[in-house]
Amino acid sequence: MADSTTIFTATSAYSLGGVVAIGLVAYFAAENILPKNASRTDRFTFIWLAFDALIHFTFEGSFLYLSTFGRQVGNSEGMFAEMWKEYARADYRWGLSDPTVVSLELLTVLGAGPLCVYICKQLASNDPARHYWIIVLSTAELYGGWMTFCPEWLTGSPSLNTSNPLYLWVYLVFMNVIWVVIPVWLMYDSYSHIAGALRQRQVASKAKSA
Repeated sequence: MADSTTIFTATSAYSLGGVVAIGLVAYFAAENILPKNASRTDRFTFIWLAFDALIHFTFEGSFLYLSTFGRQVGNSEGMFAEMWKEYARADYRWGLSDPTVVSLELLTVLGAGPLCVYICKQLASNDPARHYWIIVLSTAELYGGWMTFCPEWLTGSPSLNTSNPLYLWVYLVFMNVIWVVIPVWLMYDSYSHIAGALRQRQVASKAKSA
């Protein structure tokens, strides 16, 4: 085990490297799957959703496996176990199979992950129905973030360790805030499309009846 005074470890490096690698896979997937004339917004949305799905299936899927049926991250072994032990230094609940966290991860891995893939498929075929599902997904992502941290804040954050910049700004802030900022933006964008289409339909309907 790494010295308790060590901030950035080899596990930190390969964990963050894994995140970057998943981001690159998502980027190249967009380059190869989306039509060449896809808008920048659709391209960004696809990259995010592909990244989101891969994170849910690999990283969070491994956590779910290590935290169910009597297992705990804290007494498990292997690459993913070490990765989650590293994150558990910032939020102790992830090493202890906290029932609230595990429940949210069940929703995330089994629900949000497949939905991300489905929306990517809709983006590839330019199906406008994706905007409804983007709002559903984004709402679920925001709910997951809220329920992960709100109970902790209400009890004085006893499980959170903000003793160094890596734990605070990278693990707790950055790796969670992106699942707030991007879903909020996606919700706004999809709302604009849905509301705009409905308003155009309303204007056309009034014009016909005039």
